Amino acid sequence: MASALLSNPTYQLQPSAEQVALQTNYITNFNFLNQYLPDTYEKEFERYGNRTIASFLRMVGAEMPSNSDQIKWAEQGRLHIKYTDVTSAAAAGSATATFTVADSGVTYIAIRVGQTVMIQNNASGVFNKGIVTAVPSATTFTVAFYEAAGQAFAVSTQCTVFIYGSEFKKGTNGMVGSLESEDEIFSNNPIIIKDKYAVNGSDMAQIGWVEVTTENGATGYLWYLKSEHETRLRFEDYLETAMIEAVPAATGSGAKVAGMMGSEGIFYAVNERGNVWGGGTPTSLSDWDSIVSRLDKQGAIEENVIFVNRGLSFDIDNMLATLNGYTSGGVAQSASFGLFDNDVDMALNLGFTGFRRGYDFYKSDWKYLNDPTMRGGLNATAATATGTITGLLVPAGSTSVYDQIMGKNAKRPFLHVRYRASESEDRRYKTWITGSAGGAATSDLDAMEVNFLSERCVCTLGANNFVLFRYG
Repeated sequence: MASALLSNPTYQLQPSAEQVALQTNYITNFNFLNQYLPDTYEKEFERYGNRTIASFLRMVGAEMPSNSDQIKWAEQGRLHIKYTDVTSAAAAGSATATFTVADSGVTYIAIRVGQTVMIQNNASGVFNKGIVTAVPSATTFTVAFYEAAGQAFAVSTQCTVFIYGSEFKKGTNGMVGSLESEDEIFSNNPIIIKDKYAVNGSDMAQIGWVEVTTENGATGYLWYLKSEHETRLRFEDYLETAMIEAVPAATGSGAKVAGMMGSEGIFYAVNERGNVWGGGTPTSLSDWDSIVSRLDKQGAIEENVIFVNRGLSFDIDNMLATLNGYTSGGVAQSASFGLFDNDVDMALNLGFTGFRRGYDFYKSDWKYLNDPTMRGGLNATAATATGTITGLLVPAGSTSVYDQIMGKNAKRPFLHVRYRASESEDRRYKTWITGSAGGAATSDLDAMEVNFLSERCVCTLGANNFVLFRYG
């Protein structure tokens, strides 16, 4: 069904920010030689409301200093041992068999003589149980099956094996060898973010006809105040969006050749190490059941917040609404949600703030994904929207990791920002004025230059507990 919203007129995307002074910034139609003076409103009308999009990281994360060019941390691996690309050199029915482990990245298996294992055919599901009798090499082990029928699958069949215990004869020595825990080491590097606003001394002394205002409450009739404050607000938004969108510079890329490092933003980290829903928006309970099933296999964090665009928000509302509708005598009745029934005299709330399905999920609209000048202006239809992001599931709370810079375990939010700082230099949010106007006296430049700088990166801990919702 075609949208009833006409394509024209539409919302305006043309920014008012330019590198040169705009003629349209000043009212020029005041002809005082004309006897008719136009009537004008003094104050700007804020037709787009609050235009800033930052708030996401302030809601879910924290900021802490770092004094290194690289942030490194260790995350726990799995406790139990399992391999999923294992093949047998023996034929079906064999009482014993030697298996080869070919899992990616495995150079030395953690299987020892005396351990009991379950081995399952990946395709058919038939399985054997056996005891390890030998470990001939770094990636092979020999098993004696407990079943009289012997091996239940053919030679070279791809199988999964996991250890469930051990068995030893009376009066024998103990387990041969021990296992050393291994952590997964992750790292990220901060990037330097800059901006600047400049105005010459003459324009600072120019009064305007229109009273301007910005989201942070700055008002006045001096137009340069508006531009300076909007530059500041734009820079603060970029401090967040850079942490969301940043990608590392790939080897051989133009950015790498130019000396840039890039950084791992949240979307990149979850794409690489987290869970990705590739169907755009989950629209049914069965869709969410598959997400819950995946979270069961990860950290099983009890509480999670879903930051959504408008489409995913409506899909969740519609899914939950259909679960509680009913009829009586062939007549549709009011649905009842929460503690109170919807009364005919009450305003009907068609939105939901959360639900529980295995875990607690809280829903929050993410302005960044709806703003048409940011990701909200990208393609949003399934047919053409490969890669378009509709939401992000973030686990609530904090996790314990080993901080290699600090040299000890530390509790950290799953998402947090590290900024460069030392006793003499704090680069979290630097701003300074240069020139000879506006109170500055640093050079003979007849202008005021307001400089902004930050050096930071975001750490996405336990990315395996995040879910990124996107098309494709």
